[in-house]
Amino acid sequence: MTIYKDVLETIRMIEKENLDIRTTTMGISLLDCFGRDHKAASERVYDKITRLASRLVETANEVGEDYGIKVVNKRISVTPIALAAAETTEDWLLYAKALDSAAKAVGVDIIGGFSALVQKGCTPADESFIEAVPYALAETEAMCSSINLGSTKAGINMDAVKKMGPMIKKTAYLTRDNNSFGCAKFVAFANAVEDNPFMAGAFHGVGEAENVINVGVSGPGVVKEALVGMEGATADEIAEKIKQTAFKITRAGQLIGREVSSRLGIPFGILDLSLAPTPAVGDSVAEILEVMGLARCGTHGSTAALAMLTDAVKKGGIMASGHVGGLSGAFIPVSEDRQMIASAEEGCLTFDKLEAMTSVCSVGLDMIAIPGDTPEDTISAMIADEAAIGVINNKTTAVRVIPVYGMKAGDKADWGGLFGSSPVMDVNQFSSSAFIQRGGRIPAPVHSFKN
Repeated sequence: MTIYKDVLETIRMIEKENLDIRTTTMGISLLDCFGRDHKAASERVYDKITRLASRLVETANEVGEDYGIKVVNKRISVTPIALAAAETTEDWLLYAKALDSAAKAVGVDIIGGFSALVQKGCTPADESFIEAVPYALAETEAMCSSINLGSTKAGINMDAVKKMGPMIKKTAYLTRDNNSFGCAKFVAFANAVEDNPFMAGAFHGVGEAENVINVGVSGPGVVKEALVGMEGATADEIAEKIKQTAFKITRAGQLIGREVSSRLGIPFGILDLSLAPTPAVGDSVAEILEVMGLARCGTHGSTAALAMLTDAVKKGGIMASGHVGGLSGAFIPVSEDRQMIASAEEGCLTFDKLEAMTSVCSVGLDMIAIPGDTPEDTISAMIADEAAIGVINNKTTAVRVIPVYGMKAGDKADWGGLFGSSPVMDVNQFSSSAFIQRGGRIPAPVHSFKN
């Protein structure tokens, strides 16, 4: 009887509560492709990706149909491309276009890994790579980029942080005809993880196997519906209900992930249980917080409610799978969450409140539109703040802000599809320039010394 009840509950979650497998991401090592002849190396990159991922989309769709759980996105992550050690923008564009072409050839939605790891310092190749990122994002469609700027062990590379503002503004200008969409494909990280299946920040870490399948499960609508009717419940009763629901979602995700892995004949990596919203009605993290008792996401109490949600989701996931990884928790991307958009438009959810909430969510400032004339150093300072939250709290944090060319606070930018739309949020008008221009490196915190 219990099994029958669980089956019916899973069917309900799929049909009425937006349960899906948000992404099946194939990780591919490109270490054996790199070489001094970058044209030949980029060709090897294309050949390897198209060979290993040729059946990914077909297989994920077949498994989804067989089990009745839709796999929404099929993606690829690759070894950080900055390891190719190219020297010119032209060389980096060879790799960018190889990744983009390979993604289109195999039919995946997005490919990630045009990335660099500079948490402690930059090589000449890293410097060249950073200069090339805006052009790579402007000249590709399916390719995403990320740069890791800090870690709890290394501190924060402020020389690299200083370069982020100009780089992001350049990207915004080059993609101005599409509401500066190129910036939506770039993430600045601290404590980036090597097995993240979600975009735009996914890359295949150098400590990973040759080829793996990582799965990202979502289901904020399922969690919200589980809490409906619990008006008189205590906080610990709500946390327990979230944990139980997360367990069921994780079990469904692991089933799909292992089946895709088995049919492709490659290892299963991790399952990332992150509540990742979409613009669809009922698929909102903000709505979960409001069902808990907040009049609007962003009001006082939002950080505490989000902390409880994130922790309970992780506890449920760990109970359900021995390979929970990635970022697991709750995402708060403004443009991709219908209720967060509403809260921002009403003035309840502000930039500063979002920053506070990032101290307890899965990642950080995600998919936030800001005025196009926001100074470069202000954007770098946003990234520095978020990196500090990650480094001090030993968690992954990230920034994906879009300075929408030609728009001001109160305007609305629309990118369509999964990326959604966002009101342009106001930012602090006081300068951070003198601090950012100092450069150098913020030392690792005292609690990093654990050996």
